Amino acid sequence: MENQTRRSMLKSAAIAAGAATLATADAVAEKPAKPEKKAYGHGADRKAGEAPPLFNAAVSYGNLLFLAGVGYHKPGTIQEATKAVLDEIEENLKSAGSSMDKVLKVSVFLNDLKDYAGMNEAYKSRFGDTPPVRTTVAPAGGVPGNSLVEIDVIAYI
Repeated sequence: MENQTRRSMLKSAAIAAGAATLATADAVAEKPAKPEKKAYGHGADRKAGEAPPLFNAAVSYGNLLFLAGVGYHKPGTIQEATKAVLDEIEENLKSAGSSMDKVLKVSVFLNDLKDYAGMNEAYKSRFGDTPPVRTTVAPAGGVPGNSLVEIDVIAYI
């Protein structure tokens, strides 16, 4: 009878081990799909055989969205330029399935650091109750295209 109890225990242990192996195999089989890199805006709609663009307007990877810098290449005040840039960024976010509330990181490039306070006037309250982290710099060579400001963002989709 002792052998029968031992066999019963070994059989139960083998069944449990088999169930654990199957559970592990199922977990491996149900791995989420690998994130995909996707382009939006200019560069995303190129024809087969065309050379890749220098850069895309936006690229997502999984649930992260990276928008290229947007500048304002017209005369005007820093407040007008910042508002126009943020309006365009908002449109780009919406077209990619995101929003200003989902922006995680903002980089602001000012042509002149003296415009910092004016940029902040137009910038405040544009990103909801929990604003994103932000870096603001004034590059030594200025902003390309003689823009007063250029802004790029990273957002969640």
